[in-house]
Parts: sequence; C-alpha cells; structure tokens
Amino acid sequence: MANVVVVGSQWGDEGKGKIVDWLSERADIVVRFQGGHNAGHTLVISGVSYKLSLLPSGVVRPGKLAVIGNGVVIDPHALLAEIDRLAAQGVSVTTDNLRIAENAPLILSIHRELDALREDAASNSGSRIGTTRRGIGPAYEDKVGRRAVRAMDLANLETLPAKVDRLLTHHNALRRGLGQPEIAHAAVMDELRRVAARIVPFLEPVWRLLDERKRAGARILFEGAQGTMLDIDHGTYPYVTSSNTVAGQAAAGSGIGPSSVGYVLGITKAYTTRVGEGPFPTEQANEIGEFLGTRGHEFGTVTGRKRRCGWFDAVLVRQAVAINGINGIALTKLDVLDGLDEIRVCTGYRLDGREIDYLPASQGQQARVEPVYASLDGWQGSTVGARSWADLPAQAVKYVRLVEELIGAPVALLSTSPEREDTILVHDPFQD
Repeated sequence: MANVVVVGSQWGDEGKGKIVDWLSERADIVVRFQGGHNAGHTLVISGVSYKLSLLPSGVVRPGKLAVIGNGVVIDPHALLAEIDRLAAQGVSVTTDNLRIAENAPLILSIHRELDALREDAASNSGSRIGTTRRGIGPAYEDKVGRRAVRAMDLANLETLPAKVDRLLTHHNALRRGLGQPEIAHAAVMDELRRVAARIVPFLEPVWRLLDERKRAGARILFEGAQGTMLDIDHGTYPYVTSSNTVAGQAAAGSGIGPSSVGYVLGITKAYTTRVGEGPFPTEQANEIGEFLGTRGHEFGTVTGRKRRCGWFDAVLVRQAVAINGINGIALTKLDVLDGLDEIRVCTGYRLDGREIDYLPASQGQQARVEPVYASLDGWQGSTVGARSWADLPAQAVKYVRLVEELIGAPVALLSTSPEREDTILVHDPFQD
C-alpha cells in the first residue's frame, strides 16, 4: 500500500478536508505537514459539521492517529481551543490519538500583533498582502531566523528566559520602528506557562514515530493546507502564504524520507477561487462569480472571508500537476456548476500579445496575463449526491474528461457534495 500526500492544486479551499477524511478510513496515520491555523477544513459527517484548522482531519475518526509535523507553526491557544470545541461535539482528543512534533515552532501573541500591525501599515500604502493576521508569517520568520520558541521548550521552563530574551530583542526593535510599546519579558513567560502543562504531554520526536510505524506497515496520509499557488516559492509571490505548500514539503515537514511517498493526490475544484489579494486571471467579478460563490458557499472556514470566484483555470492546475508530481486529482464541487447554460475553461494565457501555457513568476506579468477560454455546453440535470458515473449527466462527464485532458492527470476521485459518502471512486490512491 502506498503512502499518500494530499495537496491543493489551486489557491486553497478546494475541499481537502472532506477528501482527507474520506481517505483517512484507509489510512492508519494522518499527518499535517505545513501551515498554521490560517487555513481550515470543514468536515460534514452524518449531517454534523466539524471545523478544523490545526488538527489533522483524521482526528474525528476513531482508531486513527493524528500527527502535527515539524513543518507546522502552532498557536497553542488556538490548538487548545480547537481541542475543546471538538470535545463539546463529542470528539475526544487525547495523547492516544494526537501527537505533536516536539520541534514545531510556536506562534505567540507577539506574532499575531506584529502580523496585524504590518497589514495595517501596508493597507495605508496600498501594498496589503491579505494575511489572516494570525501570526503565521512572523512565526516562520523567527523559525528561519533561529530565534523561535519551539514546542519542546515548554517542557523545560528553566531554559525559556534566555530564549524569550533573544526573541524579544528582535521583536521589540520591530515594534519600536512601528511606533508601538515594547513587550515585557514577564508577559511572554506568563503566556508560555499557561499552556505548557496541556501541550507537553502530546510532544514526541515525530520523525521517529513515523519511521517506526512505516516499518511496521502503517499506511500514512499526509495532509497539506492552502494550495500550490500559495506556495512561498512556486505561488503568486508576494501574495502567498509563508510556507511551502507543495508535495515535497510532506517529507521535510514531517521528518520522513521522500521515497516514503507513493502517491500524490491533487485536490481540484471544478471552478477556481482564491481569498485575499493577488492575481486571479479567470476571476469573474460579475453575476457568474456571484452564482459560483453563492451556490458553492464560498466563505473561508477559519476567517469567514468571502472568496473570489471564477472559471476553471487549466493552466494553473497543469502547472501544479508538474510541480507536485500529481498522480491523480480529486475533483470537487462539480455540483456547483449544475444548471449553467455555458461553462468556460481557461486553456492558456495571452501575455503582451503572445500566447503562453504557464503562469509566469513575475508579479508584473502575472497581473497582465489574460485568459484564453474554451466554451462548452452546461448540463441541466443534477450531479448532487452522485455516487457512480452512471448518475452523472452526459455533459458533466464530458466536462470532467476535458479537465483531465487539459491538466494531464486523471480523476481519481469525484466529489458531488460535502457529505463523506457522496464520492465516486475511480482509483484508490492507497493501492500500489
């Protein structure tokens, strides 16, 4: 059985939560390998919705082990609040079903405050990135700057004062530059002491745990957040997140070798959305965009922000297929397109009078690309809840086949509603 990596192939919000939950039935371990609580998944199980942001989707399934890898930045307050919310819904999160990498960096209140201060300053100058103000970027900066407080530091409070001093030397200089008062050392120490007792029991050398379980034959599902086009290296920079969101990060962000990954599944929405600022070649700021947003309930799980909507962009997804080494896609929200008379698909771009077949890395060029569309008839029948190809209108099948052809990857799964069982299985990613 192959281990599977699940990645978003667009700008996130592709419906990874449901697909990961569906796949977790076939897995023994579900690992979150990057990002923070700035992205989320909504799982709908027997009519009950579970909203997750830091916890891997497998945590709602009995008998599965959920793992937060070292590539994740963890806000301990947000994590504990999420655990408590699930407990109120009858889902118990304990050290038996959740383990956290001891070397994962922490997000503190100083990171959240700095994130907000920067966004406010950028808004005044017209250069806002559109972050979630949850401190993700500043926490990753501290990780790379080798001054982060990591989860393991909570287990040894005697060594923390020196680490906090080093952190505040940097942050208080930034705050002075922004005209803000300095943060007191005692305030940071108090914040860390308040969460230490509840976080420490979950900590473990996750790389060793995964190696042992892999050697014993466990099937591992690696769960990413955001999407390929928000990757810090390969996305629409600077309008990106602060981590690598691509499949290659599954190895680095969990401590397992890249040869341990057998199948890469790209989650792909049947149209395109993005949240926040940045280029969006197929965006429809019109009645079509409103239709997609309303029918698709396009609001962020974590932030509640309204998503921008547009036609399917095969150029972007084809690029994501290459960057991630995607073996197959899970196509989601096909039902949102039900009832449209015409459906358009972006097959290429026009840039400065010439046609190109990729999204350039230059911010200026990204802003200037114009989509080249193919048009096909829509379908009037319903795809909602379809569980076999025979349940789909013929024109919907034609649309799916066109998507496969344009992106160069087959559909492995087709999702036709938020419900777990409304899924057409074409190829099981866990099968060798």
